[in-house]
Amino acid sequence: MDQRSSRYARIFSVVRAIPPGRVATYGQVAEMAGYPGHARQVGYALAAYDGDEALPWQRVVNAQGRVSPRAEPESEEIQRNLLRAEGIVFDSTGRLDLERFRWA
Repeated sequence: MDQRSSRYARIFSVVRAIPPGRVATYGQVAEMAGYPGHARQVGYALAAYDGDEALPWQRVVNAQGRVSPRAEPESEEIQRNLLRAEGIVFDSTGRLDLERFRWA
């Protein structure tokens, strides 16, 4: 396994541990995986994920409690809908309360 694969595996392990109804920020996942200060690496890993198992990618949000913009805008709404189905509530500006929904 190359270094990137190993790094991504650690990131995916943290993401899999986020329970339903909770979220983690990209930076929080990076820190928990042992890569503090590498929040973007989490985004790259999630974008590159091609595993057969389900990965609860929707539970990772940005530090402002928002769904991060993507090249495909419909994926943002998909993420919001998946989170709403888990009981996550967004305010009128599209932000969720990290104090209430952040994991760990």
